[in-house]
Amino acid sequence: MPRTTGLSRAADDRAGLGRASATVAICCWSAGNVIVAGFDLPGLQIGFWRLSLGALVYGTFLYASGRRITWATVRLVALPAVTIALNMALFFVALHNTSLANATTIEALQPILLMAVASRRYRERVTGWLVGIALVAIGGVALVMFGAGGGPGGHLRGDLLAAISMVLFAAYFVFVKDVRHRVDTFTLQATSMAIGALVLLPLAAIDSGRLLPPFPSWSQWGWLALLLAVPGTGHYLMNWAHLHVSLTLTGLLTLAIPVLSAGGGWLVLDQRLAPVQVLGMVVVLSTLVVAVRRDARLHAAGC
Repeated sequence: MPRTTGLSRAADDRAGLGRASATVAICCWSAGNVIVAGFDLPGLQIGFWRLSLGALVYGTFLYASGRRITWATVRLVALPAVTIALNMALFFVALHNTSLANATTIEALQPILLMAVASRRYRERVTGWLVGIALVAIGGVALVMFGAGGGPGGHLRGDLLAAISMVLFAAYFVFVKDVRHRVDTFTLQATSMAIGALVLLPLAAIDSGRLLPPFPSWSQWGWLALLLAVPGTGHYLMNWAHLHVSLTLTGLLTLAIPVLSAGGGWLVLDQRLAPVQVLGMVVVLSTLVVAVRRDARLHAAGC
């Protein structure tokens, strides 16, 4: 009995660390959006050079530790790596073909899709209460985005691209969760960044109108290093968290990204927040706090 209790306590500790890790990851991704907003480089080129720098840094540490990226690892990680790279590319293109409010609100539908997958693929318990929480939070995201005054105007093509991007982002979460028990977090990060950079290379080149994307300036490399250190670390933390928390919870937490990004824009970039946006932020963050606390209680109860 003491051994069982000890194992249960260890599992609870890992789950708690998983929730904390996923929460910090969301904060890092949100900060990354604020950094990108002040960056004078096209989106696809930012994605390519950030992944290239990440592949170099993580690959160097991986090699120095005596580990190697094998073809077996490449085959294992290829699907999530290609998926997140295409998600990044499509979302940037969508932003040029529809409003930011439309693209972000469509992307916020991801948790609903993940709940459907989680209940069938991983036998996670998805109740009507959880679906209701997600819908309330999505409504809060809509208040934050449309409250900026952008309105729902846009184009069908851009909205469709945003929808495909949302599906790819959800698929990325699923694919990472599938491989996490077969590859360690550091190797997953290094390999996925290298593959993602190769996927974005031709897209960034086409976007720049050159055979190869233009080499960043020294100041731009500083911004890229910051992106690697902040949202890049967010990816690492979320990849680790997928091994310890439910797909449903990680999907719900992504709803905080547009909210925290808007708050960061207000704090750092002096962007104005309308009262309706503040209301939306309160709605989203309060519902997510409730969801996280409920997940902790259910896990402690062994449900």
